[in-house]
Amino acid sequence: MMEDGTPPPEPVMMVMVCNGRLRPQGYTDAKGRFSIALGQNQAVFADASMDSTDMRSIMNPGPTRGISERELVGCEFRAELPGHQSDVVQLAGRRVLDNPEIGVIVLRRMSNVQGFTFSLTTANAPKEAKKAYEKARSLARKRKPAEAEVHLRKAVEIYPRFAAAWFELGNALEAQKKFEEARSAYEKSIEADSKFIGPHLSLLQLAMNSRDWEQIAARSETVLKLNPFSYPQVWFVHGAAAYNLGRRAEAEKSAREAIRLDPNHRNPRAYSLMAHILAEKGDYAGALDHMKGYLSFAPNAPDAETVKKQIAELERLVAAPPAAQNAPSPQR
Repeated sequence: MMEDGTPPPEPVMMVMVCNGRLRPQGYTDAKGRFSIALGQNQAVFADASMDSTDMRSIMNPGPTRGISERELVGCEFRAELPGHQSDVVQLAGRRVLDNPEIGVIVLRRMSNVQGFTFSLTTANAPKEAKKAYEKARSLARKRKPAEAEVHLRKAVEIYPRFAAAWFELGNALEAQKKFEEARSAYEKSIEADSKFIGPHLSLLQLAMNSRDWEQIAARSETVLKLNPFSYPQVWFVHGAAAYNLGRRAEAEKSAREAIRLDPNHRNPRAYSLMAHILAEKGDYAGALDHMKGYLSFAPNAPDAETVKKQIAELERLVAAPPAAQNAPSPQR
């Protein structure tokens, strides 16, 4: 529940964290209740790589297998709702026959976070609009976007300020490759509730699909103003955009934040970006450390062989006398 005693405003992802590795387990219902067999969730979307990032699912790692009692050592259980801190339940020492009730997990809103992963306008939606919205969400889960579109258009016709319905309409249109209509729906969602993060992430995704660096920089900056803590991948995207626009100071700041906020190294490409920024500044030792970090966290990356050559060149530059370190830095 929320710290004021109310249920969460949307389904919340429940996660197990074992030795720093986040393992999603499932979602709460509309009242915040959950019943989970640890390690057996198969209903969470796979996390995308940075080359094909889906900004709407960057908080959702891939499915997991079952888990034994021994594997619970070093594990804890908590909720994941961007912009909030969760109570933590320690799992070490728990056995199969123990009482499965773990009590109430409370979510507390973090300071300096303006954005929400849910829309406050939903509470004011008329009953018929909510009914159409829920029917559409059910159809969307069944991969029937065209049918979902019909019900979502009904929902926003009844209640034009239904930000969540506009957002889902954008998703349904995008699934049908109606990209301009989807963009318009996302913008309508933001008009209804500017602090609802979902449509901002979707507009960022559309900008990324078109490789529009100015739009990518602007859209990612908006998301980070709404919530600078929960989206390390957006920090990376902003850094990459700033780098491609020649704004090196911004790129370095964003790359550092992407690394700092990603202790599980889910996006190792931030290390590669940081390495290139440092190499251009002549900090070959720092660039070498970050390039090695990238390769260690992504040993099977498509550019692994190129990275190995870049590491060899950086090692040569680090070992060279200062006068010889004016040679061109490794290229992207």
